[in-house]
Amino acid sequence: MFTGRGFDWTSKFRDLAKAANELEVENTIIDGEVIVTREAGLSDFKALRKAITSRQHDLYFVAFDLLQLNGHDLRDTGLRSKRCDPRLGSISSVHRSQIGPRGHSALN
Repeated sequence: MFTGRGFDWTSKFRDLAKAANELEVENTIIDGEVIVTREAGLSDFKALRKAITSRQHDLYFVAFDLLQLNGHDLRDTGLRSKRCDPRLGSISSVHRSQIGPRGHSALN
């Protein structure tokens, strides 16, 4: 898991990295961000900072786009096409989901 500036934060997001490793893909690049939500479902940056060090189970990865999958560059492929492409299988659901540390989908 890399930041937008290229820093490897896999060790900071170990539970999310474990969930990502359970995706049935050889390799992938997914654009998104890690969040923690408040009771109302809104992102909470202060809570995110605490969760990184002490509450990994509160972290969610919100995917914005699937950029690369199994060596295929998908940056020029439209989102609708990605969702309907049978070659992408269940990974296409990442576009509609938040992946939590237990690998469950929080949004549909």
